[in-house]
Amino acid sequence: MDRRPQLSQDVAFEMLSCRRRRYVLHYLKQADGVADLRELVEHIAAWENDVSTTEVTYEQRTRVYTALRQSHLPKLDDSGIITFDADRGTVVLTDAASELEVYLDVVPHDDIPWSKYYLGLGVLCTGFVVGTWIGLLPFSLLPPLAGTALVTALFTISAVVHVRHDNRMRLGTDGVPPNGTGGEGE
Repeated sequence: MDRRPQLSQDVAFEMLSCRRRRYVLHYLKQADGVADLRELVEHIAAWENDVSTTEVTYEQRTRVYTALRQSHLPKLDDSGIITFDADRGTVVLTDAASELEVYLDVVPHDDIPWSKYYLGLGVLCTGFVVGTWIGLLPFSLLPPLAGTALVTALFTISAVVHVRHDNRMRLGTDGVPPNGTGGEGE
């Protein structure tokens, strides 16, 4: 039976609003979409407490296990993003999880959205081009080809940095999950 519902924006945001659910998705993406509940709990407890998996205490593990088993995994299962078999203790990522990618633009608290960055860069470059065109000093001192190369280089470098940033902030990349902009832990 194909359980691939069309995720609404509301459901996607609700599922991603909680750090622990994002951690579940991050781990499943790292584990090729399949995980044992015990492994999942151990990794999430380690991430939450900023320790290695071997340093996770019984209390930390129990707290994460209880929240996942009673709340988060059933919610993700009901939404069709994962399949959770409570009897076997297995968690499997479904195809519907790929629909969440569009909602995963994580913007840390100390960062600006890329749209505002590019708007500022565009205004700066437009000012530079206009200054060069009307012969305003110091812009008129540069040859036109040098000005064009400068504007092109600024946008190219910005795009490369943006792509690297996005790859680092994507769920499922190696290492710990990226920090989000909020959402409760439990």
